[in-house]
Amino acid sequence: MPVTIERRGTAAIVLIDNPPVNGISAEIRKGLFDAVTGLSAAGDVDRVIVTGAGKIFCAGADTREFDLPPVEPHLPDVINAIEASSVPWIAAINGAALGGGAEIALACRYRIASPKSTIGLPEVTLGVVPGASGTQRLPRLIGMAAALDIIPQGKVLKTKAALEIGLIDRIEDDPVEAALGLDADVFSSVVPLAERAAPEADEAAVEAARAQASKRMRGQTAPLEAIDLVAASANTPFTDALTREREAFLRLRSGDQAKALRHIFFAERGAKVPEPIASAEAADVRQAIVVGGGNMGASIAYALDSAGISATIVETDADGAERAAANVARLADGAAKRGLLTAEQAEACKARIAIVTGYDDLPPAQLAIEAAFEDMDVKKTVFANLEKALPEDAVLATNTSYLDINEIAASVSNPARVVGLHFFSPAHIMKLLEIVRGSASADTALATGFAVAKRLRKIPVLSGVCDGFIGNRILARYREAADTVMMDGSNPWEVDEAMVDFGYPMGPYEAQDLSGLDIAYANRKRQAATRDPNRRYIPIADRMVHEGRLGRKTSVGWYRYPGGGGTVVDPLVEDLVREEAHFAKVTRRDYTPDEIRTRLVCAMINEAADILEEGIAHRASDIDLVTVHGYGFPRWRGGLMFHADQIGLDKVLANIDAFAEEDPVAWKASPLLRRLAESGKTFAEL
Repeated sequence: MPVTIERRGTAAIVLIDNPPVNGISAEIRKGLFDAVTGLSAAGDVDRVIVTGAGKIFCAGADTREFDLPPVEPHLPDVINAIEASSVPWIAAINGAALGGGAEIALACRYRIASPKSTIGLPEVTLGVVPGASGTQRLPRLIGMAAALDIIPQGKVLKTKAALEIGLIDRIEDDPVEAALGLDADVFSSVVPLAERAAPEADEAAVEAARAQASKRMRGQTAPLEAIDLVAASANTPFTDALTREREAFLRLRSGDQAKALRHIFFAERGAKVPEPIASAEAADVRQAIVVGGGNMGASIAYALDSAGISATIVETDADGAERAAANVARLADGAAKRGLLTAEQAEACKARIAIVTGYDDLPPAQLAIEAAFEDMDVKKTVFANLEKALPEDAVLATNTSYLDINEIAASVSNPARVVGLHFFSPAHIMKLLEIVRGSASADTALATGFAVAKRLRKIPVLSGVCDGFIGNRILARYREAADTVMMDGSNPWEVDEAMVDFGYPMGPYEAQDLSGLDIAYANRKRQAATRDPNRRYIPIADRMVHEGRLGRKTSVGWYRYPGGGGTVVDPLVEDLVREEAHFAKVTRRDYTPDEIRTRLVCAMINEAADILEEGIAHRASDIDLVTVHGYGFPRWRGGLMFHADQIGLDKVLANIDAFAEEDPVAWKASPLLRRLAESGKTFAEL
């Protein structure tokens, strides 16, 4: 049974049991409602203790019912019944209490949590607001400002923080036993939250929350609606506010943003080892080698160490080893400053990550990750050294962003042990990991990559071999389309502003300034020999590099970065663009922000369709994960391919065909896109 009742003298223990996360299904709601009714009528019960089976209290709504119509009893009715019960309920929080789980806890008279529990209302991350009184009961418990710090950001608190603000009453190793041992006077006289005075209005906190939401959750509807609902708790009758909250929840749940966010949620849950790789035996990686201690290599080593994998960084000389040590120290010390590590833990981390010069006497690692300079000869040398230094069954991985993994693999005697593990910078923070299958990569090597991704808590996506794999190949087309728009009529800041308004954290030119224009320049030089001579080439970025405008690292790129910080528009860039347009005999025109967005988004969709057609990516949802987690595509739009389906593939194709009249090479429609559009199908149906 999903809800069971156990009697312990005058106490009753109500157990929520709905694996894997005790989601609130229709059965759970009915079971809880029946428990309230039955135990209230029992006459010999002085407390009801609600807890979760296993290691989770209740992680909110059952995801299997996300897209189904609401079924009675509705959660607000269940929660109101719990709070109004003649027998006080106590929440024994034995793990995550999220969303509806937190709202159940709020309906209880008393809340006891285990030390490793978490509690929060993360509904805005799924495009909705709390729909069962969270926006009204929470501010009555902890005050307006604290509630506004939690709900609009979807924040989840650990027990210590929850105790400090009064969200829970106690922390105990065994919450159920603690609840059984409570003196009835402790909880029986507690005033239910619905009966408490409304929180004091706090306009400053409301405005601060709106500013935070506009900055960190730009374009999203749910956070702003949540703020309004919490603010209304100060001056709206409780029952009226609950009605308003429920209406907002149901309206948002059927909206485009909630659908997009649910899509990404399920895509993340589905990012697992694909068949037949799942049946392959992954290596038990206890030790790993990272070749190269630059920003990327040090970050990879730090991530490995944080996951309990012993990491050794290999450098070429003493100077390189010293730089690697400094990079590791910067990461560990930074984590300590942010409170993620204690000072002692940071020092222990620095001591654990070994840094050596050369390949002599390396530990017998099960995995090596090459993170050296993006040069084929350099990488082949590294792999030759690794092959000699490590056991024959060690997996050899490259972190290359663009280079041909098949060529790298061909340089070793057993190419089956070679895979790509393309981390995104900074590797210890970014969740995405492209696992690249070479033509000879063994399933065991790939399975090892997926196993390591799981330990590192990364979102793994399987990719085939091509220039740039999935993400960087789409990025290259995005930048090409942006450069064409810039040459033909816009300025970099106009393009950036259009894409920020679309939902990106920054536009393509500010992003280039952040990474460094020299990186993309080196890649363009590498591709020069194989570039289609019929494809239009925009040389503006090359001139920027030649003039030393490399971005933030030189304080000047597409923008200027004065000593005081900030991004400053540079009219010299506009002059340079107009000069190059004159040389190319381009008659410039004005582009509206919508025209800019349409061109850049359609360019990416078309390239992604080719990636699917070629089998580089296996699922449209994989491309959604790559674009959201690797490149800043707005999560609330569901990822690139989901967004394409929402636009309508017939409209996308019509745009591309229209642009092809200007440039039939760059805007050649993907055969897959054309087939889907003409048959009325979507990427989701593939």
